[in-house]
Amino acid sequence: MEFIIIVVLVIGILILHKPLSVVFNRLYIRRQQRKFVECETFYHSVVSKYFRYYNRLGLEFLFRTFLFRKARRFHYIEVKESAEMPILISAVAIQLTFGLDKYMLNYFNEIYVLKDDYHYGFYSRPFMGHVDQSGIYLSWDNFIKGISGQTPYCNVGLHEMGHALAYVTFITETEEDKHFKKEFKNFSKVARPIFADMQGGNRNLLGEYAAVNYHEFWAVSVETFFENPVCMRLDLPELYQAMVDLLRQDPLQMRSNNNGTATFVLKSAKKEEGLRLGA
Repeated sequence: MEFIIIVVLVIGILILHKPLSVVFNRLYIRRQQRKFVECETFYHSVVSKYFRYYNRLGLEFLFRTFLFRKARRFHYIEVKESAEMPILISAVAIQLTFGLDKYMLNYFNEIYVLKDDYHYGFYSRPFMGHVDQSGIYLSWDNFIKGISGQTPYCNVGLHEMGHALAYVTFITETEEDKHFKKEFKNFSKVARPIFADMQGGNRNLLGEYAAVNYHEFWAVSVETFFENPVCMRLDLPELYQAMVDLLRQDPLQMRSNNNGTATFVLKSAKKEEGLRLGA
């Protein structure tokens, strides 16, 4: 009898887990929306200063930035903390994942912010950022230069968030966006020959660092896609389109939209109920 009761309970949990998770997620989103209203003006003032990308979007981008920031612990190493820092870092993550259903990069609860270039492990060269099992690491000096346009076409925030997205998808598999994982195979059909050509000594818009390994090729492609989309579409049109299909957003379409809103390639993306604030 006890065995039957246990089996029934297990089956019940398995059946009810998904619908209960949906209900709890909706309640959580609504509760966070109420909290977001209290700091919306401050978030807007911070993000709009650095992100032309955000200025073409609406409150959904800002709200996702709020959710991302709330879900992380930020650690500051030899750099003075400010209220703007975690918001800007969170906004970069959402810039990358905005077209995906799974946009939170879950697994990375810790983000470490360092003042300048730093040394990591046994590597002799200094790092501007890196991602490993312990968290996401960013050099603040390089990060702020990237988002403010002081280092043209170089954005360490986007670069490391690209690594983080690949990490949670293919290594930890803790936040599997089905579209991204499936479409990455198609992306690689286009990207692998370009990468192999670069390793053979040929150079292109992506630069020498993209030829170091395929992980860096992906991260540099992310940077170039957002920071230099015009040249990427001209010089590497197939790779650019593969990025559009993979991330379900097109920076050039956003820029050419005259009504002040963003244009995204969201053919099958499902949105959480109530998440489209002001959409």
